[in-house]
Amino acid sequence: METIGDAELVLDARADLGEAPTWDRATRRLMWVDMTRGVVHRFDPKSGRDVEIETGRPIGVAVPTASGAILLAAGHGFSLLDPATGRIEPVADVGPSDPATTMNDGKCDPVGRFWAGTKDVEGCRPIGSLYRLEPGGRVARVLGDVTISNGLAWSPDRTTMYYIDSATHAVDAFAVDTDGEVSGRRRHVAFPRSWGLPDGMTVDAEGSLWVAFWTGSAVRRIDPAGRVVSIVELPVSLVTSCAFGGEELADLYVTSARNGLTDAELREQPHAGGLFRLRPRVGGLAQPPFAG
Repeated sequence: METIGDAELVLDARADLGEAPTWDRATRRLMWVDMTRGVVHRFDPKSGRDVEIETGRPIGVAVPTASGAILLAAGHGFSLLDPATGRIEPVADVGPSDPATTMNDGKCDPVGRFWAGTKDVEGCRPIGSLYRLEPGGRVARVLGDVTISNGLAWSPDRTTMYYIDSATHAVDAFAVDTDGEVSGRRRHVAFPRSWGLPDGMTVDAEGSLWVAFWTGSAVRRIDPAGRVVSIVELPVSLVTSCAFGGEELADLYVTSARNGLTDAELREQPHAGGLFRLRPRVGGLAQPPFAG
């Protein structure tokens, strides 16, 4: 297995639960969230400046939209955030409010539909789901019996969707059609429990997945055949997600957390909750904004 070079700390954000990075092509910023603190971040790689937008509520994920607003998955549904005023307007709920579940990770697919799922707040019961928000505002429930809905990615040819329910310690693959309907679920790769929980992920231009490991201090690259071929080791244990960004989509950005770490662990990991960057030999694919 190839070990990829050191990751650079680009922002010592000390996020409680940094998550869900996505490259916004329109603003040339990396959008990411501090989930538990309810903050949307927009990081400018050229200046090193990071702008924070406080929402006053926990956020699962935030993505740019074609209109310039920011689409949130939070609580029990979807909402729009105006970055200029901070105003939040509801878009759609995913179902009856259930205090046992909350929205978690998500991502836009290659045609601009937004996919996001829920998780059991205790992280042990299969009571969550995966949803798809169409540009017109309709919500479709795609999967049920999910414990911790997490990473999503699509193959470069758009025929395969990859999905992580963290509790399974695996990545599953689905056939996906042009309408976003999925079928033929299969196990793409299973991971040893000693590696930690698979969390967020992204796909590169060669169709390989990059998977972040919570408590695992690493991001691993998995080729299209399901083989683990590379590892990036980080100086923090709670690695949460990753995304390609930058002008040429050549930089891999990695988010992390400090949530739940002891004082002793924080002394050993002073940059826990930071935003990291590395440049692997392969670049990524463009992430479209929500088309609605």
